Amino acid sequence: MDTKNLKAPNTSVTYDRDLLTAPTGNMYEAISIIAKRAEQINSEIKEELIEKLEEFATYNDSLEEVFENKEQIEVSKFYEKLPKPHSIAVEEWMDGKIYHRDTSVSE
Repeated sequence: MDTKNLKAPNTSVTYDRDLLTAPTGNMYEAISIIAKRAEQINSEIKEELIEKLEEFATYNDSLEEVFENKEQIEVSKFYEKLPKPHSIAVEEWMDGKIYHRDTSVSE
């Protein structure tokens, strides 16, 4: 996931209900799709963060020595400032970047 070029807002935004439900015609279905995508985004971001923090991991049995690594703190701050996964998912939904299909309709 390209976390540096996200356009999603960091704060609350009001969306037009008609635009949000236009692809499915059903508010609950649209929200369900967005929620599933938000879970995927959250797991991707979490995996990236864990992978980057593993680089700074030190495996000591001593609890007395606690190191403050500035690079580790910067990585953590960067991920804290990212838009929330649901904001990213809604932005992707509004831009038409999420593929969905109705499985109840036979083709």
